[in-house]
Amino acid sequence: MSQCLSKLLQPPRITPVRMILSLAVAIVTDVLQFVLGALGPLGWIVDDGLDAVAMVLTTWILGFHLLLLPTFVVKLVPVAEELPTWTACVVAVIALRKRDQAAPSIPSMNDPALAKPPMPTEPKSLRSG
Repeated sequence: MSQCLSKLLQPPRITPVRMILSLAVAIVTDVLQFVLGALGPLGWIVDDGLDAVAMVLTTWILGFHLLLLPTFVVKLVPVAEELPTWTACVVAVIALRKRDQAAPSIPSMNDPALAKPPMPTEPKSLRSG
């Protein structure tokens, strides 16, 4: 069960296609939220729906990251709700994931290359009795 969960939470490799798709989702979401914000109470409902769709899509494309969660909380701050939060968060997640992928990975203890070599045995002629 824990292997399944860890595999699910392991982020996918960042590729140019993933970067373009996630940025497109973020930019379209931010533009629509800005334009539809003038609708008053109806805009608030649509805004939350767009947030939910953007969260699902960016998580599917980039994998889960904690930086994607504040975009929901930022809506509570009066001026900050007009900022392109999805675009900023997606750019930050892409930068962090690319940095993590460029860093040399720490070998796992289960790596066969790290296994201890077998102990050498003495030739039969040297064994006593």
